[in-house]
Parts: sequence; C-alpha cells; structure tokens
Amino acid sequence: KVTEVLGDPMGPGMEIEIALRSHDLPWQWPEEVLEEAAQFGDAVRDSDKNKRVDLRELDLVTIDGEDARDFDDAVYCERIKLGRGWRLLVAIADVSHYVAVGSALDQEAYTRGTSVYFPERVIPMLPESLSNGLCSLNPDVDRLAMVCEMTVGPKGKVSDYHFYEAVIRSSARLTYNQVGQFLEQGDKEAVPARVHKPVRTLYKLYQCLRKARERRGAIDFETEETRIVFGEDRKIEKIVPVLRNDAHKLIEECMLCANVCAASFLDALELPGLYRVHEGPRIEKLENLRTYLGELGLSLGGGDKPEPGHYQALLEQAASRPDAHIIQTMMLRSMNQAVYQPENLGHFGLHYEAYAHFTSPIRRYPDLLMHRALRSVIRSSKKCKLVQRVEGAGTLKKAEIYPYDMARMVALGEHCSMTERRADDATRDVVAWLKCEYLHEHVGAEYQGVISAVTSFGLFVELVDVYIEGLVHVSTLRSDYYHFDAAHQRLVGENSRAKYCLGDSIEVRLVRVDLDDRKIDLEPLDAPADGGERPPRRPRKKGKRQGHKRQGS
Repeated sequence: KVTEVLGDPMGPGMEIEIALRSHDLPWQWPEEVLEEAAQFGDAVRDSDKNKRVDLRELDLVTIDGEDARDFDDAVYCERIKLGRGWRLLVAIADVSHYVAVGSALDQEAYTRGTSVYFPERVIPMLPESLSNGLCSLNPDVDRLAMVCEMTVGPKGKVSDYHFYEAVIRSSARLTYNQVGQFLEQGDKEAVPARVHKPVRTLYKLYQCLRKARERRGAIDFETEETRIVFGEDRKIEKIVPVLRNDAHKLIEECMLCANVCAASFLDALELPGLYRVHEGPRIEKLENLRTYLGELGLSLGGGDKPEPGHYQALLEQAASRPDAHIIQTMMLRSMNQAVYQPENLGHFGLHYEAYAHFTSPIRRYPDLLMHRALRSVIRSSKKCKLVQRVEGAGTLKKAEIYPYDMARMVALGEHCSMTERRADDATRDVVAWLKCEYLHEHVGAEYQGVISAVTSFGLFVELVDVYIEGLVHVSTLRSDYYHFDAAHQRLVGENSRAKYCLGDSIEVRLVRVDLDDRKIDLEPLDAPADGGERPPRRPRKKGKRQGHKRQGS
C-alpha cells in the first residue's frame, strides 16, 4: 500500500527525504520532546548559575566553520609564569544539565545517537531550542558549561587537569578563516582586538602540542575533504576542496587534550564508560598493504604489530610522491574502524593508551554519557582531586545522575557505534545522489582521472578537479582479457600484459549516469601505456553485470 507520497524525484532536497526513510533515521520530534525542551526558555536562569565556577570575565572564544550553527566548545589559554607552560581551558556546553536521565529528551537523543550532517541540512540529536539555543555557546550571553582545565608543560604534555561546572560568556564567535588570516597573514582586523592576546597564546600552545604529537608518533593523515556549492533550486554549482589551516588544527589539538583527560578520568576512577577504541590493523590487511608498497619500493616497519610511528614514517617517506594520496588511501584501508566500547583498548591512530569523547554532547550521545559521569563525581560527597566542587553545591546520589553498569555500557557502545555508521551511510547516499545529478547533464564529456580503486569487475576513477568517482567496467577495456591482481591492486591483460594500476592517470569519457542506483559509468579514451595491438577479446560468460560498490563516493 502507498503510505506516503514524497513528491517530484528531482525536486530540491528529495535525496535527503529518501535517505531519511531508507536508513530509518529518526527525523520527526515527538510532541513530548518539544514540550520538554521548551520548558527551559530562551535564557539561562539565574538559579542555574548558582554553585558554579564563574568564568564570565575570561575571554573564551569559539572557533568553527563559517556555516556552523551550533557552538559546543570554547577555548581559552594563558601562559604560566616563569615559562612553566600553559593553562588551557576547554569549555563544553553543559547538555547534561538540561537532558536528564530517562527523560523524553534523553530517550530521543539515545534513539538518534548522533546528529546527521547532510549538505545544507542537519538532523540534530537535540531540538534546535537546545542545540542552537541554550546549549550553543553564542557570544555575549551567559551559558552553562562543563570545563576541563589543564596545565600543559613546556614540552606539550598535560601534567595536571580537573573538571568542574561553570558559567561562561563567550567573547567572540570566530571562524577558521578569520583566525587563519590573523595568525598566518597578520590580519589584525580579522579578529576582535579584545581576543588578540588569548588567540596568539593558543597558537603558541598549538605549536608546542604539534611537536609533542610528532614525538608521540601519532598518524597525521591529511585527507582531502570537499564541499558542495549549490546554486539556484539547490542544484550543484561546483564541488570545491576544503582547505585546513592552522586554526582547524589548533582546535583539534585542544579537543584531543580534553578527550584524553576525560578517558584518564574514567580509567582512574574505574567508572563504567565508553572509550573511543581504535585497534591496530589486522595481519591480512597488513599483508595486502605491504605487497602493494613493495611494488612501489616502499615499506612499512613493525612486522605483524606496527606502531603508529611506523605508519607516520611511511607517510613522510611518500609525501613528495605524485601518488602520495593513493598510498595514504591504501594505508587507511588497512586500518580498522573506531568504535565505542567500555573496554579500553587504546586508540591506535592517535597513539593514545586511552581516549574518549567529551567535547560534543550536543551532537554525540557518548559525549553526553561522559558529562554525566563527570557530574556524578563532581556532585558526590567523595573527595577527588580530578574534579572541583563549589562550596555549598550540595550532593546527589550517583544513581540519580549516572545509573549505568558495565552490561548497560556494552549495549550503549554497540548502539552508538551503529547510529554513527547509519549516519555516515545516509550522508554518503545523499552526496552520491547529488554528484550523479550534477554529472547527469554532462554525459559525453571527457575528463582526466586517477584510478582510485581496482576490483575484479573494473576500475574506479576519480575525476580530477571534479572530485567525483565513477566506474570503468572491465568490459570496456578493449581487445584483451584482464585478470585482477588483488595483491598488487591492478588489472593485467592476459595477452598484452598491459596494466591498469592503482594511482595511474587515465583519460575517460562519461557514458552513463544512473540516478536511481547512484552509478556513474565511464570508458577509457585510450589503451594503457604499454598496450600495443590487442588480440580479439575472449567472450564473456553470459550473466548479470556486477553492480558498483563505490558509486558516487
């Protein structure tokens, strides 16, 4: 039966409506959730500010993208006298103050698990009155925050930290571009004069933290992200690369410090909680990577158990090569996906013994759980040097704030990992649709491309300067029968011995775009370099053509 009519399949935003339903994403707010969110009003109540550390005189700032609508983290830094390092404050919106355990807001946030970010549309984990209102650290208004205050030594190591509840007042809403212009180009007009000194101090701290990261041996992948620019009627005008500057990296390092402290807090107090776990690569994936690298005259150290430093050394070794991004892609494929779980197995990529998420409770449920764990200790009568309590704040039973045992945390970790994957899959589907729609009007056009993946059924080719990937099916590789050499990531001609290898440049023609299946079909313009005359092609067995597995990615 017909349950719903969505409208014109080519209508603006229809790709998102389809993704919401095909991935079973919760997107409509139950009435009781909206009513519960509305009860808090538009401003922080005076009674909620009591019994908190007052940081309103500090020049905390938020630094985000130009199109950001919610600001859940603010930072402040000052030098400690006598060159003993820095005092770093990372203030995070106090979502747990508003979202009580078992409330309608809590149940809906758990169901959603994470905010979902589509091009020009967000499906938030919390209603906008909270995510863009009371829990957004907007400038020049009072906001409640959970603060991680850290002492960072001259060599970039956190020597001391504690958490506390605070009331803050952000001094400025800055963007990455503004801070980049101020720090890298000396543009004093880009940033308000009031925050010049704390921003410069943050930059000095960042430079110290980067050196510590290098000494630690963390893997520093530089992935190329893109942004879709829309024209009229929400049609793609162009796809442009997103360039990361030092402002992006500055905030990233500050958030890493706070997240490591949160994981250390869980570990020190032996609280059941969710760690962000990234295990090392498995042997079979390592073997495939090493075989591929061997063809290029490269190697990965560490034997069966390489350290992150071995990966980083390989990245640096390959950095000047024209195929560096392909090598990095193969390295990424050799690694496991990070998950949430209560058993701490460390974070391989970042090279941390313990890592957890604390910095985004507006958009991630695991972060909200972390804030509850912190509050359960802050408001308990138990003395703990890792937290700071305000005189007369009162106490609550731990079970009222953090009623979780290990079994419950196992289930929460599995659920949060699932919702994260669900959000990623839905976002990929939408972006794939938009890219197919963009190319639909360019059938017949010729492009320069790079082979980004090799399979038994063909080559995936990324179109240069277009940032869209399509398939050259093996049946379009004329005049020979091609074998798939998985170990070396290439297709090899049976008679000609011609090769199509991962990372090779190739000229292609766009021959077909299938919007329904998100498939982009290409064909090569020329034979491979060491081709020559081809013998007649071996007849293919009749059967259904294999479908794409990476369309529009």
